[in-house]
Amino acid sequence: MATLGRLSRRVIATTLSGHLIRRSLATEAQAAIKESPDRVKWDYRGQRKLIPLGQWTPKVAVDAYVAPNVVLAGQVTVYDGASVWNGAVLRGDLNKITVGFCSSIQEKCVVHAAWSSPTEISLNMGYITRLPAETLVDRYVTVGAYSLLRSCTIEPECIIGQHSILMEGSLVETNSILEAGSVLPPGRRIPSGELWAGNPARFVRTLTGEEIKEIPKLATAINDLANAHHSEFLPYSTVYLEVEKLKKSFGISI
Repeated sequence: MATLGRLSRRVIATTLSGHLIRRSLATEAQAAIKESPDRVKWDYRGQRKLIPLGQWTPKVAVDAYVAPNVVLAGQVTVYDGASVWNGAVLRGDLNKITVGFCSSIQEKCVVHAAWSSPTEISLNMGYITRLPAETLVDRYVTVGAYSLLRSCTIEPECIIGQHSILMEGSLVETNSILEAGSVLPPGRRIPSGELWAGNPARFVRTLTGEEIKEIPKLATAINDLANAHHSEFLPYSTVYLEVEKLKKSFGISI
């Protein structure tokens, strides 16, 4: 019994000592943390999909659908009815990126923009002008999955097939289709109402009236699907509970 008593006292003393050490470390940690007025207020709701850069903050319309694992950085604007799907990255760190009304950027797309466009075109008046460096996806445009857009312009009511690449200064005019797996070189223009395909992309044929009518219908169908996803998406998670537990264990005020 005496031996058991000594062991019990030793265990209690060790436990109390460990508890006092942990409290001491927690007190020191709390004292060392001095919140700066410039400190970013972190949001613990999962992946941080909106990343401000300097004076630029991504802007997303209330009824636009942006999937929870999308990344929007810097000068990105997503307009009403537009949708950006899982795994897409829109990097507006160097220039503007705009996704127009009822347009969709589908899964795993990468959209970027350069500081300035290296591509120049000659005009009839004899001087050279530099093409726009920002990336514009106008209204009722469908951009297929795994596509790469960089400093290009896509006018209203177009379809960009999946796995396509649009390089700096390229232009897709209204009511046009670029087939899947195509590459549009820098400064290349697809005229209105045409189907292009290949690497590099080349003219295939003129679109029929029925095909042109189907382009906005596809964009509207994707918008309806995005609304269904949007109604199921909860803009929060339970990660904040784990953060609160961690703070409590270190004695940091929540």
